[in-house]
Amino acid sequence: MLKTYNYATLKKQEIDSLIARNTDPSNAIQEIVDGIIQEVRTTGDQALIDYAQKFDKVALNSLYLDADAIDALAQTIHRDQQRALEIAFQNIHKFHSTQLRRERAVETMPGVKCWREVRPIEKVGLYIPGGSAVLPSTLLMLGVPARIAGCKEIVVCSPPQSNGQINGFVAYCLKLLKIDRIYLVGGAQAVAAMAFGTESIPKVDKIFGPGNQFVTKAKSTIQSLTNVSIDMPAGPSEVLVIADETANPAYVAADLLAQAEHGADSQAVLVATSQEIIDAVNVALAEQLPALPRRELAGKAIENSYAVLAADLREALAFSNSYAPEHLILETSDWERHTRYILNAGSVFLGHLTPESAGDYASGTNHTLPTSGYARSYSGVSVDSFVKKVTFQHISEVGLQHIGSTVEILAELEGLQAHKNAVSIRKS
Repeated sequence: MLKTYNYATLKKQEIDSLIARNTDPSNAIQEIVDGIIQEVRTTGDQALIDYAQKFDKVALNSLYLDADAIDALAQTIHRDQQRALEIAFQNIHKFHSTQLRRERAVETMPGVKCWREVRPIEKVGLYIPGGSAVLPSTLLMLGVPARIAGCKEIVVCSPPQSNGQINGFVAYCLKLLKIDRIYLVGGAQAVAAMAFGTESIPKVDKIFGPGNQFVTKAKSTIQSLTNVSIDMPAGPSEVLVIADETANPAYVAADLLAQAEHGADSQAVLVATSQEIIDAVNVALAEQLPALPRRELAGKAIENSYAVLAADLREALAFSNSYAPEHLILETSDWERHTRYILNAGSVFLGHLTPESAGDYASGTNHTLPTSGYARSYSGVSVDSFVKKVTFQHISEVGLQHIGSTVEILAELEGLQAHKNAVSIRKS
């Protein structure tokens, strides 16, 4: 059962408390992560082998699988499964391939031309979560835009399974992406390895990928310790569903449970325009939850989730914008009139027949998205995430005559004589 709050009676402090998630007030997670980072930084591969034994219960002989091992594992999955991964790959590629565009040069004044050109980030690290569910879809979501961007080196890390391997689905995705090595490293230690480099794992320029609170904390921490950047703080998954009287309670419950089964720390929030909808969704949750193989995890996530009663869709969207969800679902027939009011969300799913699962796997949009309220300032992963945009400018003789005196005056008023001289010497 989802505990219900009435939006009209909530004070600001109560709303702030409701929308807060995945905090670490005692710094317990930070302390563990700091220790892991330091160990990897100091002892490299040996730390990774030790952590595999400790966390994954695997004694690794090698920290990676090469092309031959990947090929063999890829052949272990059925053809219909291969075909599903191929279709997802094609749709993701089709959507992201439109994002790499050349910008035109701008003549800001006669003889002064400015423009930007795209350059790929040379070395990128992709973290593919393992944990309670192995996510080959995440490898496609990160690998496809990295390939489109033209990144020269793509380093992939994922926790080893109990047999010291990866599953065939991840292996087949590696083949689709033409990546011939994967490192068997998970958690915060994988982030540290890609940030600092070890004997086996190359140092990268930027790290991508979702993960639990330890992975998220590690990504945030390495930014202050190195010159390696990250895609975003992408932690435990979350969904917010807005439902009105046109919504199907069974659909809403299914969407909430689809998010909840990721893990006990996931959050599934319902914002509805009537108590009747909330009651009907609770009934549907009770019916659907027992049938799920991951019902224990999903049940714990639902216990940590809640419902909000809103007066109308505008009020529902006001709460959603405060929450800034990773995934936002509008379970309403009237969605077209309301998309303009969506300010903060990672990815949005519109109408009754658009489950979040479609975006997770195969519609083409990216499922690596900002969580924990970071959708207020971050976008989801795209080709833009894997490139830099370098600015260029060229000034002709005519241009120098037009812009020269302006630069000289501005340099002089700031007291930077050498800046002024750099222009004046060219005018003489």
